[in-house]
Amino acid sequence: MKIKAYLKPTCGWSMGVRAIMDKHQLEYEDIDIINNADNYAEMVAKSGQPLSPCVEIDGIMLADVSGEEVEQYMLANNLVESTDKSTEVPTDRGCSDEEHEKMRSASKPIRFF
Repeated sequence: MKIKAYLKPTCGWSMGVRAIMDKHQLEYEDIDIINNADNYAEMVAKSGQPLSPCVEIDGIMLADVSGEEVEQYMLANNLVESTDKSTEVPTDRGCSDEEHEKMRSASKPIRFF
């Protein structure tokens, strides 16, 4: 199975997709759409829309999906087997306000001398 996941580095939705990939021990290409404009443009061209995450599985594009939705697609198409293994992060939501604040406060200002 060839999987390309168009993800943000720090996003609840993107972390949920990564968690599902890890849960099922799947190899996938983690494509950064924030720090590489070409990657973002490729995602938009392939998905026909600007929202992420987008996950392409064997040529089928799942646009603007949660990790939970990706897992449901793979289960429904017999690409993975059901497992009771849990994930360390939610797979069905974005970041909370607290998580966003923690990310903001963790970033250090750039100083130019």
